[in-house]
Amino acid sequence: MTESMRASVAAPAPTMPSTGRLPVLDVLRGVAILGTLMTNVWIFATPGSEWAFLQGVPMADPFEEPFEAVFRFLADGKFLAMLTVLFGVGLAIQYDSAKRRGTAWPRGYRPRALFLFAEGTVHFVLVFGFDVLMGYALAALLGARLLVRSERRRRVIMWVSVGAHTALMAVITLALLADPSDGPRGASPAVVEIYAHGSWLDQIAFRLENVVALRMEPVISFGLLLFLFLLGVRLYRAGAFTATGGGRLLRRRLAYWGLGIGLPLNAAVYLGGEDLFFLGRYVAAPVVALGYLGLIGVLVDRAWLPGAATRGLSAVGRTALTCYVLQNVLAMLACYGIGLGLAETWADSGPWWVMGLWAVICAILIAFATLWLRRFSHGPLEGVQRWALGR
Repeated sequence: MTESMRASVAAPAPTMPSTGRLPVLDVLRGVAILGTLMTNVWIFATPGSEWAFLQGVPMADPFEEPFEAVFRFLADGKFLAMLTVLFGVGLAIQYDSAKRRGTAWPRGYRPRALFLFAEGTVHFVLVFGFDVLMGYALAALLGARLLVRSERRRRVIMWVSVGAHTALMAVITLALLADPSDGPRGASPAVVEIYAHGSWLDQIAFRLENVVALRMEPVISFGLLLFLFLLGVRLYRAGAFTATGGGRLLRRRLAYWGLGIGLPLNAAVYLGGEDLFFLGRYVAAPVVALGYLGLIGVLVDRAWLPGAATRGLSAVGRTALTCYVLQNVLAMLACYGIGLGLAETWADSGPWWVMGLWAVICAILIAFATLWLRRFSHGPLEGVQRWALGR
């Protein structure tokens, strides 16, 4: 992050809204949820699914498959980092709410984080090996404790975390560059068979048997998760999501610096080849994510998004947990053999069906969230969470 971007979020705003929703946050969450699917849909659509990606699926060649390359370049790691920042914003909002109610913190937050971990565990076992909720829950437990510490301590921990994370990614990248071997890519035929023709129980058993390998992403990226959580807290307290002149200025700065630095940096890493994957996804992509936050905020500020799009994205944002799980369930049923089996049927049909599947699932999510919120105030999983925590 540049000095200008640091200065933009250096000091908390003197006052923050104590009640009511921040409309831009709902839109941002909706974009982050649908954007996360832009990456995950390729995982579901690849024979062998998550295991194939762990074994190394070749990147799209920008000269042979330019549309796929651009689609994946714009998404990979960016929206996940964006979602992580917004989770930190939500953490700050819950902290402020707890202070107003006089609820003990972080003790009062722990049941919510543990329930989120349980939800993520169920999601991992039953649906998707690359679940993010479990990692979020563990990082949130630490982040919640830090909210009652001094601003100086949080700032030190932020930069130590991101520094250690960047160093780890550099070490992994150097190891990949130093390894001359070019082993087999993709999942083995046995694993492909499990996802193409095996039962749902076979897939569950496979994920449980390989839980360590499938859960490594939140482990190696924990420093980044913590940094982005705390960055979300700082952005919120600096007023970056308010409908004020200061908030609009911060959003413009995020768009300018995040995209101005992040896109060229990501392009350079992407063109550098697969050995730079970790630098791209876990170092360069979060910079673009900040640019996305700012850009979408600017579009909302200037009313450049059509009203229907704004309402649809806002509905998805208000039901973010439900839509995150639902999009993966729909992708699983579309691509795996327990459903339509498109991953095998259209394996050699090019990238267009994958991008089309993403668009169809997005349309379903927007329609579902919009219709659901006409009758209920919270999404289904959000409602279950509130009920369980209330009891």
